[in-house]
Amino acid sequence: MIEERFDAIVVGAGMAGNAAALTMAKRGLKVLQIERGEYPGSKNVQGAILYADMLEKLVPDFREDAPLERHLVEQRFWMMDGKSHTGLHHRSEDFNEEKPNRYTIIRAQFDKWLSSKAQEAGAIVLCETTVKELVQDAYGKVIGVITDREGGQVHADVVVLAEGVNGLLGTKAELRERPTPENVALAVKEMHFLPRETIEARFNLKGDEGVVIEAAGTISAGMTGMGFIYTNKESISIGIGCLVSDFQKTGETPYGLLERFKKHPSVAPLIEGSEVKEYAGHLIPEGGYNAIPQLYGDGWVVVGDAAQLNNAMHREGSNLAMTSGRIAAEAIFQVKSRKDPMTKENLALYKKMLDDSFVIKDLKKYKDMPDLLHIRSQNFFLTYPQLVNKALQNFVRVDGTPKIEKEKTTIKSFVSARSWGGLFGDAFRFARAWR
Repeated sequence: MIEERFDAIVVGAGMAGNAAALTMAKRGLKVLQIERGEYPGSKNVQGAILYADMLEKLVPDFREDAPLERHLVEQRFWMMDGKSHTGLHHRSEDFNEEKPNRYTIIRAQFDKWLSSKAQEAGAIVLCETTVKELVQDAYGKVIGVITDREGGQVHADVVVLAEGVNGLLGTKAELRERPTPENVALAVKEMHFLPRETIEARFNLKGDEGVVIEAAGTISAGMTGMGFIYTNKESISIGIGCLVSDFQKTGETPYGLLERFKKHPSVAPLIEGSEVKEYAGHLIPEGGYNAIPQLYGDGWVVVGDAAQLNNAMHREGSNLAMTSGRIAAEAIFQVKSRKDPMTKENLALYKKMLDDSFVIKDLKKYKDMPDLLHIRSQNFFLTYPQLVNKALQNFVRVDGTPKIEKEKTTIKSFVSARSWGGLFGDAFRFARAWR
Protein backbone atom coordinates (compact mmCIF):
# COMPACT_ATOMS: atom_id res chain seq x y z
CA MET A 1 0.00 0.00 0.00
CA ILE A 2 1.06 3.63 -0.42
CA GLU A 3 3.35 4.63 2.44
CA GLU A 4 3.62 8.38 1.85
CA ARG A 5 1.48 10.78 3.86
CA PHE A 6 -1.15 12.90 2.14
CA ASP A 7 -2.65 16.28 2.83
CA ALA A 8 -6.10 14.76 2.31
CA ILE A 9 -7.76 11.43 1.58
CA VAL A 10 -11.12 11.47 -0.21
CA VAL A 11 -13.28 8.38 0.23
CA GLY A 12 -15.57 8.01 -2.78
CA ALA A 13 -15.51 9.18 -6.40
CA GLY A 14 -19.03 10.41 -6.97
CA MET A 15 -20.03 14.03 -7.55
CA ALA A 16 -19.00 15.29 -4.10
CA GLY A 17 -15.80 13.29 -3.85
CA ASN A 18 -14.61 14.26 -7.31
CA ALA A 19 -15.37 17.92 -6.65
CA ALA A 20 -13.36 17.82 -3.40
CA ALA A 21 -10.42 15.96 -4.93
CA LEU A 22 -10.29 18.25 -7.97
CA THR A 23 -10.49 21.46 -5.92
CA MET A 24 -7.73 20.44 -3.51
CA ALA A 25 -5.47 19.09 -6.25
CA LYS A 26 -5.81 22.29 -8.27
CA ARG A 27 -4.63 24.19 -5.19
CA GLY A 28 -1.52 22.08 -4.91
CA LEU A 29 -2.51 19.73 -2.08
CA LYS A 30 -1.36 16.11 -2.12
CA VAL A 31 -4.62 14.18 -2.52
CA LEU A 32 -5.42 10.48 -2.50
CA GLN A 33 -8.90 9.51 -3.66
CA ILE A 34 -10.11 5.96 -2.96
CA GLU A 35 -12.97 4.35 -4.90
CA ARG A 36 -14.24 0.80 -4.42
CA GLY A 37 -15.60 0.52 -7.96
CA GLU A 38 -13.66 -0.67 -11.00
CA TYR A 39 -13.44 2.98 -12.06
CA PRO A 40 -15.11 6.21 -10.92
CA GLY A 41 -18.75 5.98 -11.92
CA SER A 42 -18.77 2.23 -12.44
CA LYS A 43 -21.47 1.81 -9.77
CA ASN A 44 -23.64 4.62 -11.18
CA VAL A 45 -25.50 3.42 -14.25
CA GLN A 46 -28.38 5.85 -13.85
CA GLY A 47 -29.10 9.08 -15.66
CA ALA A 48 -29.13 12.38 -13.81
CA ILE A 49 -29.51 16.13 -14.20
CA LEU A 50 -26.41 18.30 -14.23
CA TYR A 51 -26.49 21.95 -13.17
CA ALA A 52 -24.02 24.00 -15.18
CA ASP A 53 -23.41 26.81 -12.70
CA MET A 54 -21.98 24.48 -10.07
CA LEU A 55 -19.78 22.59 -12.52
CA GLU A 56 -18.44 25.81 -14.05
CA LYS A 57 -16.93 26.66 -10.68
CA LEU A 58 -14.91 23.44 -10.94
CA VAL A 59 -14.26 23.17 -14.68
CA PRO A 60 -15.08 26.49 -16.39
CA ASP A 61 -14.76 25.08 -19.91
CA PHE A 62 -16.51 21.77 -19.21
CA ARG A 63 -18.72 22.04 -22.31
CA GLU A 64 -15.71 21.41 -24.52
CA ASP A 65 -15.28 17.75 -23.58
CA ALA A 66 -17.72 16.69 -20.83
CA PRO A 67 -19.97 13.73 -21.76
CA LEU A 68 -23.23 15.67 -21.85
CA GLU A 69 -26.45 14.18 -23.21
CA ARG A 70 -29.13 16.84 -23.82
CA HIS A 71 -29.63 20.41 -22.60
CA LEU A 72 -33.06 20.85 -21.04
CA VAL A 73 -35.57 23.14 -22.71
CA GLU A 74 -38.73 21.77 -21.10
CA GLN A 75 -39.84 20.69 -17.63
CA ARG A 76 -43.08 18.79 -17.10
CA PHE A 77 -44.83 18.05 -13.81
CA TRP A 78 -47.52 15.39 -13.76
CA MET A 79 -50.13 14.66 -11.08
CA MET A 80 -51.29 11.13 -11.87
CA ASP A 81 -54.09 8.73 -11.10
CA GLY A 82 -54.52 5.25 -12.55
CA LYS A 83 -55.45 6.34 -16.08
CA SER A 84 -54.87 10.08 -16.24
CA HIS A 85 -52.43 12.85 -15.53
CA THR A 86 -52.95 16.55 -14.97
CA GLY A 87 -49.88 18.41 -16.08
CA LEU A 88 -47.98 21.64 -15.72
CA HIS A 89 -45.07 22.28 -18.03
CA HIS A 90 -42.70 25.03 -18.98
CA ARG A 91 -40.79 25.21 -22.26
CA SER A 92 -38.74 28.15 -23.46
CA GLU A 93 -36.55 28.95 -26.42
CA ASP A 94 -34.44 30.91 -23.92
CA PHE A 95 -32.98 27.56 -22.82
CA ASN A 96 -31.46 27.13 -26.29
CA GLU A 97 -28.79 29.55 -25.13
CA GLU A 98 -25.09 29.51 -25.88
CA LYS A 99 -24.34 28.08 -22.44
CA PRO A 100 -27.37 26.07 -21.31
CA ASN A 101 -28.23 25.90 -17.61
CA ARG A 102 -29.12 22.20 -17.22
CA TYR A 103 -28.19 18.98 -18.96
CA THR A 104 -29.05 15.32 -18.72
CA ILE A 105 -26.06 13.07 -18.15
CA ILE A 106 -25.25 9.40 -17.66
CA ARG A 107 -23.42 9.14 -14.36
CA ALA A 108 -21.06 6.31 -15.31
CA GLN A 109 -19.63 8.43 -18.10
CA PHE A 110 -19.72 11.75 -16.28
CA ASP A 111 -18.16 10.59 -13.00
CA LYS A 112 -15.31 9.01 -14.91
CA TRP A 113 -14.74 12.25 -16.83
CA LEU A 114 -14.81 14.45 -13.70
CA SER A 115 -12.40 12.11 -11.96
CA SER A 116 -10.04 12.42 -14.91
CA LYS A 117 -9.96 16.18 -14.32
CA ALA A 118 -8.93 15.56 -10.69
CA GLN A 119 -6.19 13.24 -11.88
CA GLU A 120 -4.98 15.80 -14.42
CA ALA A 121 -4.76 18.30 -11.54
CA GLY A 122 -2.52 15.91 -9.60
CA ALA A 123 -4.83 13.77 -7.46
CA ILE A 124 -3.97 10.07 -7.12
CA VAL A 125 -7.07 7.95 -7.70
CA LEU A 126 -7.01 4.38 -6.36
CA CYS A 127 -9.88 2.20 -7.63
CA GLU A 128 -11.07 -1.29 -6.73
CA THR A 129 -10.13 -0.49 -3.14
CA THR A 130 -12.47 -0.54 -0.15
CA VAL A 131 -11.86 1.60 2.91
CA LYS A 132 -12.65 -0.68 5.83
CA GLU A 133 -12.35 1.82 8.66
CA LEU A 134 -10.93 5.14 9.74
CA VAL A 135 -7.68 5.37 11.69
CA GLN A 136 -7.95 7.43 14.86
CA ASP A 137 -5.29 8.43 17.34
CA ALA A 138 -5.56 8.07 21.11
CA TYR A 139 -7.61 11.27 21.29
CA GLY A 140 -10.13 10.23 18.63
CA LYS A 141 -8.75 12.40 15.86
CA VAL A 142 -8.99 10.84 12.39
CA ILE A 143 -5.49 10.48 10.96
CA GLY A 144 -6.05 8.15 8.01
CA VAL A 145 -7.81 5.05 6.68
CA ILE A 146 -7.41 1.29 6.54
CA THR A 147 -8.14 -0.34 3.19
CA ASP A 148 -8.60 -3.94 2.07
CA ARG A 149 -5.19 -3.95 0.37
CA GLU A 150 -2.11 -5.52 1.88
CA GLY A 151 -0.50 -3.08 4.28
CA GLY A 152 -3.58 -1.00 3.69
CA GLN A 153 -3.11 1.81 6.23
CA VAL A 154 -2.68 5.30 4.74
CA HIS A 155 -2.31 8.54 6.69
CA ALA A 156 -3.42 12.08 5.95
CA ASP A 157 -4.06 15.36 7.70
CA VAL A 158 -7.78 15.15 6.93
CA VAL A 159 -10.24 12.62 5.52
CA VAL A 160 -13.17 13.70 3.33
CA LEU A 161 -16.08 11.27 3.63
CA ALA A 162 -17.91 11.19 0.29
CA GLU A 163 -19.11 7.61 0.69
CA GLY A 164 -22.79 8.08 -0.13
CA VAL A 165 -25.95 8.12 1.93
CA ASN A 166 -25.47 4.62 3.35
CA GLY A 167 -21.73 4.85 3.97
CA LEU A 168 -20.62 2.98 7.04
CA LEU A 169 -17.25 4.56 7.79
CA GLY A 170 -18.59 7.53 9.70
CA THR A 171 -21.12 5.47 11.64
CA LYS A 172 -18.61 2.71 12.39
CA ALA A 173 -16.25 5.30 13.86
CA GLU A 174 -19.20 6.81 15.81
CA LEU A 175 -18.75 10.15 14.07
CA ARG A 176 -22.36 10.24 12.89
CA GLU A 177 -25.51 8.16 13.15
CA ARG A 178 -26.74 5.94 10.38
CA PRO A 179 -29.64 7.54 8.46
CA THR A 180 -33.07 6.26 9.45
CA PRO A 181 -35.46 4.65 6.93
CA GLU A 182 -37.68 7.74 7.21
CA ASN A 183 -34.85 9.90 5.86
CA VAL A 184 -33.77 7.76 2.90
CA ALA A 185 -35.53 6.91 -0.36
CA LEU A 186 -34.86 3.89 -2.55
CA ALA A 187 -35.11 4.71 -6.24
CA VAL A 188 -35.01 2.16 -9.04
CA LYS A 189 -34.14 3.18 -12.58
CA GLU A 190 -33.99 1.69 -16.03
CA MET A 191 -32.27 2.85 -19.19
CA HIS A 192 -34.49 2.38 -22.26
CA PHE A 193 -32.64 2.67 -25.56
CA LEU A 194 -34.31 4.07 -28.66
CA PRO A 195 -33.09 5.68 -31.90
CA ARG A 196 -32.32 9.33 -31.47
CA GLU A 197 -34.92 10.41 -34.02
CA THR A 198 -37.61 8.40 -32.21
CA ILE A 199 -36.91 10.17 -28.92
CA GLU A 200 -36.98 13.57 -30.59
CA ALA A 201 -40.28 12.83 -32.35
CA ARG A 202 -42.00 11.55 -29.20
CA PHE A 203 -40.88 14.46 -27.02
CA ASN A 204 -41.05 17.21 -29.70
CA LEU A 205 -37.32 17.90 -29.65
CA LYS A 206 -34.68 18.92 -32.14
CA GLY A 207 -30.90 18.63 -32.01
CA ASP A 208 -29.65 18.20 -28.45
CA GLU A 209 -32.78 19.56 -26.78
CA GLY A 210 -34.08 17.58 -23.82
CA VAL A 211 -37.14 17.17 -21.59
CA VAL A 212 -37.56 16.13 -17.95
CA ILE A 213 -40.84 14.76 -16.61
CA GLU A 214 -41.42 14.48 -12.87
CA ALA A 215 -44.54 12.70 -11.70
CA ALA A 216 -46.40 12.22 -8.43
CA GLY A 217 -49.67 10.61 -7.50
CA THR A 218 -51.13 7.14 -7.33
CA ILE A 219 -48.00 5.72 -9.00
CA SER A 220 -46.42 5.62 -5.52
CA ALA A 221 -49.41 3.79 -3.99
CA GLY A 222 -49.94 6.42 -1.31
CA MET A 223 -46.29 6.45 -0.27
CA THR A 224 -44.03 9.51 -0.27
CA GLY A 225 -42.31 9.30 -3.62
CA MET A 226 -42.02 10.41 -7.23
CA GLY A 227 -41.45 9.06 -10.70
CA PHE A 228 -39.22 10.63 -13.33
CA ILE A 229 -38.35 10.44 -17.02
CA TYR A 230 -35.16 11.98 -18.48
CA THR A 231 -34.36 12.18 -22.18
CA ASN A 232 -30.81 11.33 -23.25
CA LYS A 233 -29.42 11.30 -26.79
CA GLU A 234 -30.24 7.67 -27.52
CA SER A 235 -31.91 6.51 -24.33
CA ILE A 236 -34.58 7.39 -21.81
CA SER A 237 -33.93 7.16 -18.06
CA ILE A 238 -37.10 6.19 -16.22
CA GLY A 239 -37.51 5.48 -12.55
CA ILE A 240 -39.43 5.87 -9.34
CA GLY A 241 -38.44 6.22 -5.70
CA CYS A 242 -40.15 6.15 -2.30
CA LEU A 243 -39.08 6.33 1.32
CA VAL A 244 -37.53 3.12 2.64
CA SER A 245 -39.79 3.32 5.69
CA ASP A 246 -42.86 3.29 3.43
CA PHE A 247 -41.61 0.21 1.59
CA GLN A 248 -41.14 -1.47 4.96
CA LYS A 249 -44.61 -0.51 6.13
CA THR A 250 -46.61 -1.32 2.98
CA GLY A 251 -44.78 -4.33 1.60
CA GLU A 252 -44.73 -2.71 -1.84
CA THR A 253 -41.68 -3.43 -3.98
CA PRO A 254 -39.68 -0.84 -5.93
CA TYR A 255 -39.70 -2.91 -9.11
CA GLY A 256 -43.45 -3.40 -8.77
CA LEU A 257 -44.00 0.36 -8.67
CA LEU A 258 -41.69 0.85 -11.65
CA GLU A 259 -43.52 -1.76 -13.72
CA ARG A 260 -46.86 -0.06 -13.02
CA PHE A 261 -45.39 3.35 -13.82
CA LYS A 262 -44.08 2.11 -17.17
CA LYS A 263 -47.50 0.67 -18.07
CA HIS A 264 -49.40 3.86 -17.27
CA PRO A 265 -51.23 5.14 -20.38
CA SER A 266 -49.30 8.43 -20.22
CA VAL A 267 -45.92 6.69 -20.02
CA ALA A 268 -46.14 3.52 -22.11
CA PRO A 269 -46.21 5.28 -25.52
CA LEU A 270 -43.02 7.19 -24.67
CA ILE A 271 -40.96 4.03 -24.18
CA GLU A 272 -42.76 1.69 -26.60
CA GLY A 273 -40.37 -0.49 -28.58
CA SER A 274 -37.36 0.40 -26.42
CA GLU A 275 -34.62 -1.98 -25.38
CA VAL A 276 -33.83 -2.10 -21.65
CA LYS A 277 -30.12 -2.52 -21.08
CA GLU A 278 -29.55 -1.28 -17.54
CA TYR A 279 -31.41 -1.53 -14.22
CA ALA A 280 -30.19 -0.20 -10.91
CA GLY A 281 -31.24 0.80 -7.42
CA HIS A 282 -29.97 3.88 -5.64
CA LEU A 283 -30.41 5.28 -2.13
CA ILE A 284 -31.21 8.99 -1.95
CA PRO A 285 -31.15 11.22 1.16
CA GLU A 286 -34.61 12.70 1.72
CA GLY A 287 -34.55 13.98 5.30
CA GLY A 288 -33.67 17.54 4.39
CA TYR A 289 -32.27 20.12 6.77
CA ASN A 290 -33.41 18.37 9.95
CA ALA A 291 -31.54 15.18 9.01
CA ILE A 292 -28.14 16.77 8.36
CA PRO A 293 -25.57 15.07 10.64
CA GLN A 294 -22.46 16.55 12.21
CA LEU A 295 -20.48 17.73 9.19
CA TYR A 296 -16.97 18.00 10.61
CA GLY A 297 -14.74 16.90 13.45
CA ASP A 298 -11.11 16.33 14.37
CA GLY A 299 -9.48 15.31 11.10
CA TRP A 300 -12.64 14.73 9.04
CA VAL A 301 -15.48 16.33 7.07
CA VAL A 302 -18.49 14.75 5.37
CA VAL A 303 -19.94 15.89 2.02
CA GLY A 304 -22.67 15.14 -0.52
CA ASP A 305 -25.22 12.38 0.04
CA ALA A 306 -23.31 11.17 3.10
CA ALA A 307 -24.17 14.55 4.64
CA GLN A 308 -27.88 14.27 3.65
CA LEU A 309 -27.41 17.23 1.31
CA ASN A 310 -30.29 16.73 -1.11
CA ASN A 311 -33.09 19.16 -1.87
CA ALA A 312 -36.07 16.83 -2.15
CA MET A 313 -38.51 19.65 -2.87
CA HIS A 314 -36.66 20.71 -6.01
CA ARG A 315 -35.22 17.26 -6.79
CA GLU A 316 -31.72 18.68 -6.70
CA GLY A 317 -28.81 16.56 -5.56
CA SER A 318 -25.82 16.73 -7.90
CA ASN A 319 -25.45 20.49 -7.50
CA LEU A 320 -25.48 20.24 -3.70
CA ALA A 321 -22.99 17.37 -3.85
CA MET A 322 -20.53 19.22 -6.08
CA THR A 323 -20.89 22.44 -4.10
CA SER A 324 -20.37 20.78 -0.72
CA GLY A 325 -17.31 18.93 -2.03
CA ARG A 326 -15.84 22.13 -3.42
CA ILE A 327 -16.55 24.15 -0.28
CA ALA A 328 -15.08 21.46 1.98
CA ALA A 329 -11.94 21.45 -0.16
CA GLU A 330 -11.66 25.23 -0.05
CA ALA A 331 -12.03 25.22 3.73
CA ILE A 332 -9.34 22.54 4.05
CA PHE A 333 -7.05 24.55 1.80
CA GLN A 334 -7.54 27.65 3.93
CA VAL A 335 -6.71 25.76 7.12
CA LYS A 336 -3.69 24.21 5.44
CA SER A 337 -2.52 27.59 4.10
CA ARG A 338 -2.50 29.00 7.61
CA LYS A 339 -0.46 25.97 8.73
CA ASP A 340 -3.15 25.22 11.29
CA PRO A 341 -3.95 21.65 12.39
CA MET A 342 -7.08 19.92 11.05
CA THR A 343 -8.92 20.15 14.34
CA LYS A 344 -12.67 20.30 14.83
CA GLU A 345 -12.38 23.96 15.72
CA ASN A 346 -10.52 24.81 12.51
CA LEU A 347 -12.63 22.61 10.23
CA ALA A 348 -15.75 24.39 11.51
CA LEU A 349 -14.87 26.79 8.69
CA TYR A 350 -16.43 24.26 6.29
CA LYS A 351 -19.77 24.44 8.08
CA LYS A 352 -19.66 28.23 8.18
CA MET A 353 -18.94 28.44 4.45
CA LEU A 354 -21.67 25.90 3.69
CA ASP A 355 -24.15 27.83 5.83
CA ASP A 356 -23.42 30.93 3.76
CA SER A 357 -24.08 29.09 0.49
CA PHE A 358 -27.35 28.27 -1.26
CA VAL A 359 -27.02 24.67 -0.06
CA ILE A 360 -28.00 25.22 3.57
CA LYS A 361 -30.14 28.28 2.87
CA ASP A 362 -32.37 26.28 0.50
CA LEU A 363 -32.54 23.22 2.75
CA LYS A 364 -33.38 25.38 5.77
CA LYS A 365 -36.17 27.11 3.87
CA TYR A 366 -37.97 23.80 3.28
CA LYS A 367 -36.98 22.11 6.54
CA ASP A 368 -40.57 21.20 7.48
CA MET A 369 -41.60 19.87 4.06
CA PRO A 370 -40.20 16.30 4.29
CA ASP A 371 -42.09 15.58 7.53
CA LEU A 372 -45.31 17.06 6.15
CA LEU A 373 -45.22 14.98 2.97
CA HIS A 374 -44.39 11.84 4.93
CA ILE A 375 -47.08 12.25 7.57
CA ARG A 376 -49.75 13.26 5.02
CA SER A 377 -48.56 11.00 2.20
CA GLN A 378 -51.96 9.32 1.70
CA ASN A 379 -53.47 12.73 1.03
CA PHE A 380 -50.77 14.27 -1.17
CA PHE A 381 -49.86 11.14 -3.15
CA LEU A 382 -53.22 9.34 -3.39
CA THR A 383 -56.38 11.24 -2.47
CA TYR A 384 -55.65 14.65 -3.97
CA PRO A 385 -54.22 13.41 -7.30
CA GLN A 386 -57.35 11.28 -7.76
CA LEU A 387 -59.62 14.20 -6.95
CA VAL A 388 -57.79 16.64 -9.20
CA ASN A 389 -57.84 14.31 -12.19
CA LYS A 390 -61.49 13.46 -11.65
CA ALA A 391 -62.39 17.15 -11.39
CA LEU A 392 -60.48 18.05 -14.57
CA GLN A 393 -62.02 15.17 -16.51
CA ASN A 394 -65.44 16.28 -15.36
CA PHE A 395 -64.62 19.84 -16.44
CA VAL A 396 -63.57 19.00 -20.02
CA ARG A 397 -66.18 16.29 -20.70
CA VAL A 398 -69.16 17.73 -22.59
CA ASP A 399 -72.16 15.42 -22.30
CA GLY A 400 -75.22 17.66 -21.96
CA THR A 401 -75.01 17.86 -18.19
CA PRO A 402 -75.53 21.45 -16.99
CA LYS A 403 -72.34 23.05 -15.73
CA ILE A 404 -73.88 23.85 -12.36
CA GLU A 405 -74.52 20.14 -11.79
CA LYS A 406 -70.95 19.32 -12.79
CA GLU A 407 -69.65 21.87 -10.31
CA LYS A 408 -71.80 20.42 -7.56
CA THR A 409 -70.55 16.91 -8.38
CA THR A 410 -66.94 18.06 -8.21
CA ILE A 411 -67.45 19.82 -4.88
CA LYS A 412 -69.28 16.80 -3.52
CA SER A 413 -66.41 14.49 -4.46
CA PHE A 414 -63.94 16.67 -2.58
CA VAL A 415 -66.19 16.90 0.47
CA SER A 416 -66.97 13.17 0.57
CA ALA A 417 -63.34 12.15 0.11
CA ARG A 418 -61.99 14.44 2.79
CA SER A 419 -63.48 17.04 5.07
CA TRP A 420 -62.99 20.64 4.04
CA GLY A 421 -61.10 21.15 7.26
CA GLY A 422 -58.62 18.45 6.29
CA LEU A 423 -58.27 19.78 2.74
CA PHE A 424 -57.71 23.37 3.77
CA GLY A 425 -55.56 22.23 6.68
CA ASP A 426 -53.23 20.43 4.30
CA ALA A 427 -53.17 23.43 1.99
CA PHE A 428 -52.24 25.67 4.90
CA ARG A 429 -49.54 23.31 6.13
CA PHE A 430 -48.06 23.01 2.65
CA ALA A 431 -48.03 26.78 2.16
CA ARG A 432 -46.42 27.30 5.56
CA ALA A 433 -43.71 24.70 4.83
CA TRP A 434 -43.12 26.25 1.41
CA ARG A 435 -42.81 29.85 2.62
